[in-house]
Amino acid sequence: MKILTFQQTPNAPSEVGILDTTAQKVIPVEIAGITSMQDLIKYWDKPLKQRLEELISAPKKSFDLCDIKKLAPIPHPAQEVICLGVNYLDHAKESAKFKKEAFDGKRDEAVYFGKRVNTATPDGGVIPSHSHLTQKLDYEVELGVIIAKDAYGVKKCDAFDYVFGYTIINDISARDIQLKHKQWYVGKSLEGSLPMGPWIVTKDEFPCPPTLEISSYVNGELRQKSSTDLMIFDIAYVIEELSAGMVLKAGSILSMGTPSGVGMGFEPPKFLKSGDEVECRIEGIGSLRNTIS
Repeated sequence: MKILTFQQTPNAPSEVGILDTTAQKVIPVEIAGITSMQDLIKYWDKPLKQRLEELISAPKKSFDLCDIKKLAPIPHPAQEVICLGVNYLDHAKESAKFKKEAFDGKRDEAVYFGKRVNTATPDGGVIPSHSHLTQKLDYEVELGVIIAKDAYGVKKCDAFDYVFGYTIINDISARDIQLKHKQWYVGKSLEGSLPMGPWIVTKDEFPCPPTLEISSYVNGELRQKSSTDLMIFDIAYVIEELSAGMVLKAGSILSMGTPSGVGMGFEPPKFLKSGDEVECRIEGIGSLRNTIS
């Protein structure tokens, strides 16, 4: 099931919708108590899922996908997005090379950092260039994991009981700011630097764990191409490790790291510039397209 947040018109209130079987029409979720994606995740259970399936089979009304305005599936995350750094071995190599650091070919522990997000950028939205602050804006296609219910002390064998679904994330990064501050928080948290979407696909659409092709394009040029089964630390590992000492609240977002092929990995680097179009694709989810202001 593909679930999205949308507006009927640019100034209309946001709504939750589901795609029909053709994936061309949006069916509004008009159920008492469900006014946002966070509400839907919070109250997700078998009866609610069944009601949505009934809506898909016999919609009372719908809108053409091309006529609505998509928002990010979770426009205003309740907590900072938890990101994994250098979670693909090939990206770890190119990252070390860019920073002129030695790399021993191993990654013994996961690297986590927070990404501050006031408003996530939707599919089709504009990513601010922040050219007054950075000249090294970069892209990173990542699998986003949405937590279904509060998770604390979860074991790997139960981890997918706590997964609601998946989305596409572009972890926009200002490399010069990262290097300046010698950590990632500021360089990852500029306004508009979390494109997300175009929707959430519920976990039942995929095997556990999902093995999905993941890729990115800049102005139609293939830059990244990999598979999610090449992550160093997988979804179950991350949920177990994080939930051992913190509560992952329902609706929390995990961004699972990016493969090689980011702009800083080229010689010379290929950073983003005004007017560039970045497309991130993940098999079974779709495509997330954005332009740089």
